[in-house]
Amino acid sequence: MELMKINQEKRDRINDFIMHQWFTMQMVVLGESIDLSKAEGWYASEDNEIIGLVTYRFTGNDMEILSLDSLVENKGTGTALLHQAISEARNAGLERVRLITTNDNLHALRYYQKRGFDMICFYQNALDDARKIKPEIPLTGIDEIPLKHEIELELLLG
Repeated sequence: MELMKINQEKRDRINDFIMHQWFTMQMVVLGESIDLSKAEGWYASEDNEIIGLVTYRFTGNDMEILSLDSLVENKGTGTALLHQAISEARNAGLERVRLITTNDNLHALRYYQKRGFDMICFYQNALDDARKIKPEIPLTGIDEIPLKHEIELELLLG
């Protein structure tokens, strides 16, 4: 497995991967529409195929993780990508890495907490506002859990 920074040369392949995983290039976080085709990040490649991707953006002294996807579960791809992003944030002198996930994403909540992230904020009924921007957001999510809230997690780098 090889980790590479997203660059313009590979942008079309990265965007195809995002569309395959998310079915859209638009992500809504805390009522803000974000275009993932402009997100920075790293991808994992094996035999010239993309097998994982982490995207993020910089906001002030923070790195905000926007997406983390791995096509190969439990092989360390996602963790390697996450560590690469965290390393970039540390090298840039940032104070923290943060992310938002939804209340149905128990896998993400478990994954990030095991890697040192802490839940710091609960945004009750945030998906009601998100649906005003992106009406196709479903009412139920993973395991038919009602999709209602956003949860913020952070990893302090200091």
